[in-house]
Amino acid sequence: MKHYLLVVAGLLLFAAAALALEKPGPERFDEVRYRRQQVVPFAVDQSLQTFTKTVHGGVQHVVVKSPGNTAQIKLIQAHLQKLAEDFRKGDFSETERIHGADMPGLVQLKLAAADDIKFEYEALPDGAQIHYSTEYPQYVQALHEWFDAQISDEGNDVIPEHIKHHLRPSE
Repeated sequence: MKHYLLVVAGLLLFAAAALALEKPGPERFDEVRYRRQQVVPFAVDQSLQTFTKTVHGGVQHVVVKSPGNTAQIKLIQAHLQKLAEDFRKGDFSETERIHGADMPGLVQLKLAAADDIKFEYEALPDGAQIHYSTEYPQYVQALHEWFDAQISDEGNDVIPEHIKHHLRPSE
């Protein structure tokens, strides 16, 4: 009888864990999109955003859908530059406001010392990017979890001309 109860308890725990791993529904996607638009200065519906994981971290791209939209390009560039500066200071409050305090990877990223993770901003002709890199496996793991959470909550747009720059596993 004890073994039967243990098996049932194990199955219940497994089922609960499986439900917790399910992708968020459309309500979560809409809620995060709404919060994101409240936080970022550029028009979310006029931009594309990707998160590409690399061996040492990853790259976040934000670009405009219409290349001639210089006003939005400037807003994206200013925003990502400030975001990279905030991250260097250990300030992840913006992503916390968008995704919540329990966002995967966030607690670990906040524990990093100033030089443990590099946040390199780069302006692009159609937007900007932040290259996240570290030599510490625990922070690579945290960055990957953090990227996965953002992809899960917001989706991951396809920007073919940017992905080719990050295909080498050494990045």
